[in-house]
Amino acid sequence: MLKNIFEPKSVAIVGASRDPAKIGHAILRNFVDGGFEGEIYPINPNVDEILGLRAYKSISELKGMVDLVVIAVPAPIVPKIVEEAGKADVKGAIIITGGFSEVGNKELEDQVKKLLKKYGITTIGVNCLGVFDPSSRVDTLFLPYYKLERPRAGGIGFITQSGAIGSAVLDWAATQGFGVSKFISYGNATDIDETDLLEYLEKDKKTKVIVMYLEGVKRGKEFMAIAKKVTKKKPIIVIKAGKSARGAKAVQSHTGSLAGSAEVYSAVFKQCNIVEAETIEELFDFARAFDSIPLPKGKKVQIITNGGGMGVLCTDSLIENNLELADISKETKNILKEKFPPHVVVANPMDLIGDADVSRYEMALNTTIKDPNVDAIIAIILYQTVGIQSGVVDIVLRAADSSNKPIVVVSSGGAYTETHMRMLEMSGIPSYPSVSRATKTIAKMYDYSMKNATDE
Repeated sequence: MLKNIFEPKSVAIVGASRDPAKIGHAILRNFVDGGFEGEIYPINPNVDEILGLRAYKSISELKGMVDLVVIAVPAPIVPKIVEEAGKADVKGAIIITGGFSEVGNKELEDQVKKLLKKYGITTIGVNCLGVFDPSSRVDTLFLPYYKLERPRAGGIGFITQSGAIGSAVLDWAATQGFGVSKFISYGNATDIDETDLLEYLEKDKKTKVIVMYLEGVKRGKEFMAIAKKVTKKKPIIVIKAGKSARGAKAVQSHTGSLAGSAEVYSAVFKQCNIVEAETIEELFDFARAFDSIPLPKGKKVQIITNGGGMGVLCTDSLIENNLELADISKETKNILKEKFPPHVVVANPMDLIGDADVSRYEMALNTTIKDPNVDAIIAIILYQTVGIQSGVVDIVLRAADSSNKPIVVVSSGGAYTETHMRMLEMSGIPSYPSVSRATKTIAKMYDYSMKNATDE
């Protein structure tokens, strides 16, 4: 149903323009410069050529030649364009144009909806950014590359009702090194809605984790049924907007959705084993972990640190998030006590002390990760100390590769610290600036894993 949108062999852009300030120009340039390998047809009745491509006066000139049409023209013209697309046998559309039910113009949106149904055109939109797929190079985001960096290909599928939220998150994901399988801004959901997209991403082999920004759900029962099925295979992480009364009112004027009760949504999410995030920050804290590290098989966590105070804070945060301190075995303790200086605290938290070097972290990680009493490790690395050098990154990576237990890293600091956090992130190790964010992420992963195990 959605193949023409995500894997088209040909695309027509209605509203393509020579003017760089126009949305139609930005979209056309995305396809031309972004490496799309299919046929590209600019549609503009007033010019013969745009960006070196022949321009066509209407879609009717391309009957039977187009898989996907991207529509970026004023709202009153959209029904005419949809009619032309239907008569030209186009089966996929992305309607970028706004000015429909979100501004009270429900009659015009209903007209478009009837035409889409009449001609069997599968459509994303209206009032959306559309789609970015790093594999097929479909890119309808009307935001130029120099303003919005595109992320690399990866395992996170992102569904959003809000184009503005979506673009900001996408830009941030690119700068943080996260990889996406698909980015979908679907706006008013005139045709394809969040339930359809969930079902599609369930079957998408490139998607490991589904992330959603939701303002409302159109088909509640169907959404629940699909979500329950999907979460048995892939995690769904959701941030729900419009929880307050004023927020719900704002949602209505944004995408025309009915926000509904926050309590009801949260209950539904729990029932479906959907992971709920409270902030955009949490959304990606959880997503990067689910995408890159194994699920914990238990709730016993070992803390390793070179700063005692951070270990204490992490202990408090573990307990607050209903996790447990691992009780490492006598054998593990004996091995480490034999190797470590007497002032190292071999316990949990394990305090390697401020003079810790890379080799001390290596011994601590490689030994504790083999301990059957340990389900996960939080490694707190303070790069400001003299003994910690860049080699610690390789030590963490090797420890993670040797086990099916999750390891996350906590580091706080400035530019030097952030550089090494980025190195870990790019290599698939979640790295957080605070213990609270790390522990909450492990807790969410554990809860998801246990719920799935209970349901089986």
